[in-house]
Amino acid sequence: MSSSSSSESRSYRAARNARAALDRASRRAVMTAAVALGATFLINSQALAAPAVGQPAPDFIGVDTAGKQHRLSDFAGKFVVLEWTNPGCPFVRKHYGSGSMPATQKAATAKGVVWLAINSTERAASDYLKPTALDAWMKDQSGAPTAVLMDEDGVIGRTYGARTTPHIFIVDPKGTLVYAGGIDSIPSSRPEDIKTATNYVNQALGEAFDGKAISAAATRPYGCSIKYKT
Repeated sequence: MSSSSSSESRSYRAARNARAALDRASRRAVMTAAVALGATFLINSQALAAPAVGQPAPDFIGVDTAGKQHRLSDFAGKFVVLEWTNPGCPFVRKHYGSGSMPATQKAATAKGVVWLAINSTERAASDYLKPTALDAWMKDQSGAPTAVLMDEDGVIGRTYGARTTPHIFIVDPKGTLVYAGGIDSIPSSRPEDIKTATNYVNQALGEAFDGKAISAAATRPYGCSIKYKT
């Protein structure tokens, strides 16, 4: 090979490596900017289909109502409950107004469970609440999640296949999805039905902490359809 050809080859490799480095830097910059702007960001970007029970739970970064970032994988070693919520939904109001959802949250977090309430309602929806308003509503309801995440762009919700409010997912300490479905066994908006319904979250966490298999690992979620951004 001539010296000029060798020189051209080295120049080509150098240019290719420089472009690759720039691409990596650009991706990091986009991710940092997205999180800084309060957007949710999917870490497992290769995950296209919603995970099924028994599969790894997709990692994500979300920003809560106070502007703090939370990454699912930061809670490795703990059970994590993901609760889709929207205060404008009568099914959500049923479970909060009755005190059932706050009680379920408190019982879980008392055992060291991380509880992330997630609102995927788009900004243009009539019942969308800004972070400060959502935070105030949660406190007024005596809610006790670890954090309330804003997912206005629907990134987390679509990734998990969340369909309703409420819709519940439980991730085990190894990062595996072990429960997906409804909050309880009676799909109604009547608070009086709560006392005779099976609370699937309490049941699943109780069985898991006792070292048992979760008897109802996949149930039918019920509630209001999530108003995703189109």
